[in-house]
Amino acid sequence: MKFNKAVHSSRRKSRKAHFTASSTARRKIMSSMLSKDLQKKYNVRSVPIRKGDEIQVIRGTYKNRDGKVTTVYRKKFLIHVERVTREKNNGATVNVGLHTSKVMITKLHLDPDRKRLLERKNRGDKGRAPEFASDDIAELD
Repeated sequence: MKFNKAVHSSRRKSRKAHFTASSTARRKIMSSMLSKDLQKKYNVRSVPIRKGDEIQVIRGTYKNRDGKVTTVYRKKFLIHVERVTREKNNGATVNVGLHTSKVMITKLHLDPDRKRLLERKNRGDKGRAPEFASDDIAELD
């Protein structure tokens, strides 16, 4: 049964829409779930990932690794994370690309735009905005 008239139910057309999506659409596609305590705090389940967020890998070879997002590679639908690297045959270390659905955000890099996004997405009390403590705001290096 089709629920949304704006989105095509054809596999072929859905895949084309996904892989030819614009950069702004890819930002939304590249969302990650928040940790349980952040979900409880902001009443939001997921947000688009960005550089500076601290994440934990929850699936795959690098499961349970923590790190800070260094790059959001929208063209390839990947993110690069500190300390999630591998060594090539010639000895060089390279970042391993991770899909955003396989990671969980443990600490948000907050700026005014991100705060507004969280207030907009707040599913709890519509009149009450979440409180932002000074320890929530992580500075980008």
